[in-house]
Amino acid sequence: MNRIKNAFLDKKAFIAFLTAGDPSLDKTAEFILEMEKAGAGLVEIGIPFTDPIADGPVIQEANIRALDAGCTTDKIFDMVKELRKKTQIPLCFLAYLNVLYKYGYERFCERCSETGIDGFIIPDLPFEEQGELKPVASKYGLDLITMIAPTSKERIKTVAKEADGFIYVVSSMGVTGERSEITTDVGEIVNTIRTVTDTPTAIGFGISKKEQVTKFAGLSDGAIVGSAIVKIIAKYGENAGEKLYEYVSEMVSGLPQ
Repeated sequence: MNRIKNAFLDKKAFIAFLTAGDPSLDKTAEFILEMEKAGAGLVEIGIPFTDPIADGPVIQEANIRALDAGCTTDKIFDMVKELRKKTQIPLCFLAYLNVLYKYGYERFCERCSETGIDGFIIPDLPFEEQGELKPVASKYGLDLITMIAPTSKERIKTVAKEADGFIYVVSSMGVTGERSEITTDVGEIVNTIRTVTDTPTAIGFGISKKEQVTKFAGLSDGAIVGSAIVKIIAKYGENAGEKLYEYVSEMVSGLPQ
């Protein structure tokens, strides 16, 4: 069984996101280990990019900080390779397509496989245009994680049937960021997905509070938190480890048993 499937085996998963290289790659590795200790079941690692169109100001600013600090894709691979000596937590990249295109799909997927990445999420890659990338990912045993948004509607079943790893259910329209209220009927989206596949679902975009984790992990197989974590890193910088442990512990305690 691969690591991503294991994250959802007989339990709900808390999925944490952070931007690689913010404030440094050494700290990124440290923060991942702290979040694992706190109970995170999977970590998404954002590869910084100059134009992260799906992200709100919090993650945009983290991208800028990481790039300004000299973070590169090659350096991220080196960090992951060292991190894999200390943990077997499932790791996925969140990257924009131009990053992979410039790096080369074959070379990118080969390095993911070599260093211990389990899959990746590409927010600006439409389902209908996965044809070039998905076979390369499969060749190297990587899951190309599907995102399903409220706008998917009649396409939900078509997209879900082809999903690998887990399905990222987008809770709200717009970009990433904390939301005090999420009004989308994501339960209906998850129920539609479950009519065609048993691939696990996890809900993200806007989740930042324990009660939201309880609600949305109750509707699905897991909850994803990004901006709230990145905000802690922005506030505490190199000293964020303890604060991340405390925050993730609280969020994980909200997972339905």
